[in-house]
Amino acid sequence: MSISDVYRTLVVALLACGSLTAAVCRGQSTSTAAQVQPASATWDDWLREIRDGRDALEWSDRRVAHDWRLQQHSGGVRWRLLDPGDEVVVAGPRGDCETTFLRLQAAGTIPTVSGPTVLVLHGLGQGRQSMQPLVTHLRQTLDATVLSIGYASPQAGLEVHADTLNDVIKQLPEATTLSFVGHSLGNLVVRRWMATAPPPTLQRVQRMVMLGPPNQGSELARLASRIWFLAMLSDGPTRQLGIDWEKVGSQLAVPPCDFGIVAGGTGDERGMSLLLAGDDDAIVRVEETRLTGASGFLILPVHHADMMRDTAVQRAAVCFLREGRFPEADASQAADEPAGDTEAVAAPGARDEADGHGG
Repeated sequence: MSISDVYRTLVVALLACGSLTAAVCRGQSTSTAAQVQPASATWDDWLREIRDGRDALEWSDRRVAHDWRLQQHSGGVRWRLLDPGDEVVVAGPRGDCETTFLRLQAAGTIPTVSGPTVLVLHGLGQGRQSMQPLVTHLRQTLDATVLSIGYASPQAGLEVHADTLNDVIKQLPEATTLSFVGHSLGNLVVRRWMATAPPPTLQRVQRMVMLGPPNQGSELARLASRIWFLAMLSDGPTRQLGIDWEKVGSQLAVPPCDFGIVAGGTGDERGMSLLLAGDDDAIVRVEETRLTGASGFLILPVHHADMMRDTAVQRAAVCFLREGRFPEADASQAADEPAGDTEAVAAPGARDEADGHGG
């Protein structure tokens, strides 16, 4: 394990500890990356979860068609094709994997993605499986293709992850509209992609739902950076969320479409974490989620790591993707509140170009 790997592990552990501390102090349940396994879990179950967790931090999707995915390892050389059961169909050079993908697609084994499409992106230190409860709900309730996108979140900066997302989107020419649901860092990956995406593609973007987005950086990441040896080892998104936020924040686009924000919090100044000032979801402060221009802003009593499983969050996401607004019964705050000091870049293709595609 390299020094950088040690740093990433410590930061992810800090995030998990924030959520755990909140649960202990507030007497609420939590769901961290290290959940207690049921008594019936076998040794094979444990090994599979360890393998899946490691894979999630090392592999990024470069092409996705329903649950078929062409992936690249963070090392850059290895590629593989996974079937809907996440079993490896072929592994090796990029050309071999792409050839197999195209052959299976031509045979009809891999269906083409067409019509309204929703892309779901996970957060830092997580993988596609963390979003599965939400993905399942979206697929059951929306008349759209829902794609769960995985990326090796700790291994590179936002610009690299935005590039891999661009590769995925370029392979979706028959998707008539594109909407996004992001959790935490996943929102910043989308905003970074929007900052450089070509206007014709942005015109297909319909709506975006942000779950616990660190739109103003992360105080928790800044706290970690104040520990001298962590600051020295800091790299990738953990550094960008803290030490380098002033530069990074200016490279993120305000979505050129209707977008809504769901923040977790208690609705008062206590919050869920003893480490953070003001209201928070144990990881991200409510004020850090704000972004000027949002069509809706919602605070729900849910922990950062639990958002994907929370029924109120799921209901809010579906409502916004369908109608461009959150359920009135859940609405807690107006959208156009101050977003903070970070100045975001407007995406190529102005909002007025996208208005005709908002649905």
